[in-house]
Amino acid sequence: MLTVEKVETSNKAQVKRFVEFPYKHYAGSPLWVPPLFIDAYLFLDRKKHPFFEHSQVDFFIAVRDGVDVGRIGAIENKPFNQYHHTGHADFYFFECENNLETARALFDTVFAWARARDLDEVVGPKGMGPLDGYGILVEGFEQRQMMTMTNYNYDYYRSLLEALGFKKEVDFVSCYLPAEKFQIPERVQRIAQRVMERGGLAVKRFKSKRELLQWVQRIGTAYNNAFVNNWEYYPLTPREIKFVVDNIVTVADHRLIKIITHGEEVVGFLFAFPDVSAAFQRARGNLLPFGLPDLLLEMRRTDTVSGNGMGILPEFQGHGGNALLYYEMGRTLLDFKQFAHVEMTQVAETTGQMRADLKT
Repeated sequence: MLTVEKVETSNKAQVKRFVEFPYKHYAGSPLWVPPLFIDAYLFLDRKKHPFFEHSQVDFFIAVRDGVDVGRIGAIENKPFNQYHHTGHADFYFFECENNLETARALFDTVFAWARARDLDEVVGPKGMGPLDGYGILVEGFEQRQMMTMTNYNYDYYRSLLEALGFKKEVDFVSCYLPAEKFQIPERVQRIAQRVMERGGLAVKRFKSKRELLQWVQRIGTAYNNAFVNNWEYYPLTPREIKFVVDNIVTVADHRLIKIITHGEEVVGFLFAFPDVSAAFQRARGNLLPFGLPDLLLEMRRTDTVSGNGMGILPEFQGHGGNALLYYEMGRTLLDFKQFAHVEMTQVAETTGQMRADLKT
């Protein structure tokens, strides 16, 4: 017998079942990267996660004969709908056994949830903030998940969703280069030099994590304003901006955070992160006692770096700022003499300039 339970976030036993389901579901996968429990539980904390200040989320577990066989979250992102004049319900946290009956029961629950709120379209996977990975994996199953920045799933997820009537909204693409191919094109170097000579835009190089922290508020403001034309954009609240930037800064090497300034204003940024996926896999969700030291060690020994998060304020686009960012990041990565692979993570096909930059 198959049933769908609504998770009461005050019920610790239900929350635990919801959070820990993926750890069992992907137990045999060498490519899935488990999030830390401290982060996974935060999504269900209505007091601590800033998304709950303005929007609604409910969580559901599919149970067959006393065994958990799937889960899903139903989301109404009110600022997104107001900004885009849409009536979307988003789904996220979808994990499921390879069984169409189970998937249908989970999504029928989400569809009913959306109708009860007069929402007319269901989109996803799309989470509770810009740091949550978008979509389901449809190509590249042989690649390990890039930390928890991207989603990973078994290859049957696509057939389940298509059988339920879902169709593609937008593709997100990740791509990588081996280090020997990572040479800054001469044309990009010329543009970067020209931009610096003109003096209107400059790159801020951080000397320490402490100095980076002094710029957090300005970086957050630029982050919120840079993506206004993106498919997934919605205006973040001040607390959400702080939540995003604090998460970025916590795991960042200050040398791999590049920002463009115009006077004292941050007008562009490019974030890169050492890939610590292997350490996440060894931690199995636990930061202590060994997870944190292992993460710090992995930052020094990993041979892969991920670029995830680049933006330039619309009024400064087309002035060579993107060339300046790539030039500076390229110089830094080559100086590290550590990385054999450079990955650009989850770039939407709708971001024309970014896609053109990657091809260059």
